[in-house]
Amino acid sequence: MKQLLTSLSKRTNQLVNKAKLTEHTFMIIVAIIIGILAGFAAIGIRALIEAISLLSFSGDGNYLENVINTPWYWVILIPAIGGLIVGPLIYFFAPEAKGHGVPEVMQAILLRGGTIRPRVAFIKAIASAITIGTGGSVGREGPIIQIGSSLGSTIGQFFRVPSSRLKTLVGCGAAAGIAAAFNAPIAGALFAVEIILMDFAVAQFSPIVISSVMATVVSHSFEGRFAAFTVKAYEYVSPYEIGFYFLLGAISGIVSYLFIKVLYYSEEYFDEKLNFPDYLKPVIGGLAIGIIALIFPDVMGVGYDTINAALHGKTIWYIALGLIFVKILATSITLGSGGSGGIFAPSLFMGAMLGAFFGYFVHLYFPDITAGPGAYALVAMGGLVAGTTRAPVTAIIIVFELTNDYHIILPLMVTVVISTILSSKLSRESIYTLKLVLRNIHIKEGTASNIMETIFIKDVYSTEYDSINISDNFNEVVNKVIHGRGRKFPVVDDQNDLKGIIVTNTIKDYLFEKDSLKDLLVASDLLSPFYDKVSINDNCQIALDKMRDHDFDGLAVVESPESNKLIGMVWRKDIQDEYDKEVERRDISSSLASKISMKGDEESVHFLEGYMVAQVKPPKSFIGYSIRELNIRAKYGVDILSIKTKKGSSESVKAIPDPNHVIAEDELLVIAGESKNINLIKNLI
Repeated sequence: MKQLLTSLSKRTNQLVNKAKLTEHTFMIIVAIIIGILAGFAAIGIRALIEAISLLSFSGDGNYLENVINTPWYWVILIPAIGGLIVGPLIYFFAPEAKGHGVPEVMQAILLRGGTIRPRVAFIKAIASAITIGTGGSVGREGPIIQIGSSLGSTIGQFFRVPSSRLKTLVGCGAAAGIAAAFNAPIAGALFAVEIILMDFAVAQFSPIVISSVMATVVSHSFEGRFAAFTVKAYEYVSPYEIGFYFLLGAISGIVSYLFIKVLYYSEEYFDEKLNFPDYLKPVIGGLAIGIIALIFPDVMGVGYDTINAALHGKTIWYIALGLIFVKILATSITLGSGGSGGIFAPSLFMGAMLGAFFGYFVHLYFPDITAGPGAYALVAMGGLVAGTTRAPVTAIIIVFELTNDYHIILPLMVTVVISTILSSKLSRESIYTLKLVLRNIHIKEGTASNIMETIFIKDVYSTEYDSINISDNFNEVVNKVIHGRGRKFPVVDDQNDLKGIIVTNTIKDYLFEKDSLKDLLVASDLLSPFYDKVSINDNCQIALDKMRDHDFDGLAVVESPESNKLIGMVWRKDIQDEYDKEVERRDISSSLASKISMKGDEESVHFLEGYMVAQVKPPKSFIGYSIRELNIRAKYGVDILSIKTKKGSSESVKAIPDPNHVIAEDELLVIAGESKNINLIKNLI
């Protein structure tokens, strides 16, 4: 089967190459395919959830009514049975399907270039449908996002697109999933760039929009222009009411923080403290959910019926208050024990309950200047989503697309922004990124750190520097400091060995006694006991970390870690300038490399000044060695962007090759770097 798919992939790529499609046209076509498939996937998973729900809790009413009418012992046992099926399914076939899914998509973007195993879509659909249908307290949006992302990745891998484009196709799948789940195409596209790709400046935004639109069209065509919730017309009664929305935003931020903490405490408890087989832990979670549901049946499933009741002002305030905390507990147990589902719907549920509770009292005491509880329930839904996901733009647009009412924008923006700010102050990470941080994957600094680690001191340090001899008198020291660069000056002996540094602040106190001290103080008397250095072969991330620790703007550069021979200085500004250049090179190199890989009719493309991307045959000295062994970047100053393998008329492209990949004679290397370095590679052939 694998060989058949590989053969089909190669033939399809040959047809694409023959069609001479531009890259943009190709991406649009693929985005349409992803949007259509993700739209059908969303329809399919909703139908599957409904079928399992009716099988689990049969009856003629809605889901909540059927749960209430089910015998108590079945209410306890059915979620446990669901856990008994889901646990082994996830454990043995696709561990990525465990939990709420979005962090796994983000991890694939960050660490695997957007590569997601094809089986994840299938296993996630089955596991989530069973978890939700049997009463798990989770949402269906997260699974739809992960399924859409998996479809986007699978299609991208089938067409053998480069990593940068594969990430965009993953974003297309995620956007399509949200769009189909809520019938909200704008929110879907923004969710993809705000959370999944974490980049509003993403170059390939148009395919994401197209995919989101196509998924919505499919959803409309087969299920009608349904609304995820039935929402009453929003009322904005008085300008004075805006103050209450500031308060609602603050409370939403606190509840969001509480949800994040309880969820990850639950995951830590089940993963590390509960001594029980992992594939059976969902059974324990299911039993706990069943027991909770005997008193609070509303927590079972996605909870849309309860949300709709709150939006229409039909929820009693003390029940709404209780359901906030019970839902936090139930969702945390479901996901912590190993169930599969999303946190989007639970966040909306908590927001609706919080808004219903808050709105009841506000309207009770200030009836002339406030709307009813339903209006606050609607706005608080956006506040909880923003506070947990840290995606304020997506939260605003989702609620706006649910209502299509411009009057909601002002209170919604206030609530969402305040919730995001306060939640961020209480917890630096969102409900998605915290899972990655616990896996030692740091997102905010990840891209910069990775690039900084590839820039070495030898590429940015300056051999022109101001140094002070250890025997210089005070007058000589002052003159060099006044005319020198920076606030720290290296001190050397006659053999140019580094002995320490002099900080400008150290000599300030002595300036008024300059004449009397000129023959009494020498440089060795002014040395700072706190100083650091870097060697020429250290990377710039090491230098920046040392600068940050000591509040330096520059560091002394020595020949090696064992040597004290001063050869130059490296400055923070020079590192930042080189970083900016490297980012620009990578963006342009990646784009040009994908053109070479797709069209196959260009041998080299020039960009910037003195830089190029070229397709070359590997020199004989490269053949039989891995990329890691050759250490091409360090020795030749070029990067291998992709590798093309040609056998007869067939062609395959390996984007961002594995360092352990052994270069073969029948391959072509797509490399980027300075023109002189690439010409050097060509001359080795």
